[in-house]
Amino acid sequence: MDRSLRNVLVVSLGFLLLFTAYGGLQNLQSSLYREEGLGVTVLSTLYGAMLLSSMLLPPLLIRTLGCKWTIVASMSCYVTFSLGNFYASWYTLIPTSILLGLGAAPLWSAHCTYLTVTGNTHAEKAGKRGQDVVNQYFGIFFLIFQSSGVWGNLISSLVFGRTPTQDAIPEEQLLSCGAVDCLMATAPTNSTQLPSQELIYTLLGIYTGSGVLAVLLVALFLEPLREAQQEKEGETPSFWSTLLLTFKLFRDKRLRLLVLLPMYSGFQQAFLAGEYTRSYTTCALGIHFVGYVMICFSATNALCSLLCGKVSQYTGRIALYALGAVTHLSCIIALLLWKPKPDQLAVFFVVSGLWGVADAVWQTQNNALYGVLFDRTKEAAFANYRLWEALAFVIAFGYSTFLCVSIKLYILLGVLGLTMLAYAVVEHLEAKNRTGPPDVEVTTLAAGQEAQM
Repeated sequence: MDRSLRNVLVVSLGFLLLFTAYGGLQNLQSSLYREEGLGVTVLSTLYGAMLLSSMLLPPLLIRTLGCKWTIVASMSCYVTFSLGNFYASWYTLIPTSILLGLGAAPLWSAHCTYLTVTGNTHAEKAGKRGQDVVNQYFGIFFLIFQSSGVWGNLISSLVFGRTPTQDAIPEEQLLSCGAVDCLMATAPTNSTQLPSQELIYTLLGIYTGSGVLAVLLVALFLEPLREAQQEKEGETPSFWSTLLLTFKLFRDKRLRLLVLLPMYSGFQQAFLAGEYTRSYTTCALGIHFVGYVMICFSATNALCSLLCGKVSQYTGRIALYALGAVTHLSCIIALLLWKPKPDQLAVFFVVSGLWGVADAVWQTQNNALYGVLFDRTKEAAFANYRLWEALAFVIAFGYSTFLCVSIKLYILLGVLGLTMLAYAVVEHLEAKNRTGPPDVEVTTLAAGQEAQM
């Protein structure tokens, strides 16, 4: 097996094990810990810490530890969050969510940098286009990574499926499910019976073990990238120059326009994890169905991630972005009109499946787009990406407790429209740059980075 592909698989399997645990926990936070809004507050705090981390930690850790050990250290932060859930309270979940948030931005920045550099290096040796290989590697990664949702949610569904059969959900509760829900975020738990503490501990034990295995896998089998980078690029810039570049990159008007892409990604993921699981699935079906519904999302997401990586070579990214936008637009309109009921079981899975198709586009194409457009400033670009995505999560989980679901859907709809408009402008600028003289702003920024190297 090619060494580059082997390293991509090691990273992917590490993320699979780690997010099998974290993804399942995230999807259950708003349903398990609804008293006083603890669940959504934990998620908001987590992404607030990630926001701060995005501005400071990725350049420092990547330049100091290298991509491999940054991934290992950041994964360890995720394991502490699983441990914090063993005794769920404000005093355990808030500190561990902050620690997880601090590790999240370096984890994703290091992983994106690793895949981009590995893809470009392999493309150079094989005589292929760097953009195509990077797209392919991100497709492979997201195929494996997104399947973590299948396993994490399957585990939670099987464990919680041992909960005694609950009574039928009363009709008056069903009237408050879906887009009209304005109370579920802070109201006491509905008639859906929560799992016993013993079952929760069983689930947490499985999740913690999975996270520990992820840390060991990457630590033992992933090849460091830092030496190869130094040999190819010469002397690495200082931490301060890289940190400064994270903010100076805003001089590039493409990045200023692309800010909405990671923000929409954050908004739509937050809606699925916080609102769809609680106000639709848990409200109308019960908490034991959350895992099964999210399995459908994760399975379609994983399969479409691989397809996006391959299909983009023939269709280009514009067609894929259009597919993602139309799919999410359809889902948002459907969720605004739909009144969920237990006898409409198939609809819950159709919506989550279509959401997974669109999310696959955002995850694969956004990361590949940033890696290609900002090839000489990858670390700063990916740090910016995580910063704005984290900000969207903070805003979404922040207003989760006091806005009706219908308002949240209208916000999602507005952000989607603005995002696609801004993306269209970026593609227009790129088309002009390919046929005309280089953009002065972009050339100056890249030249400044080369001078530092």
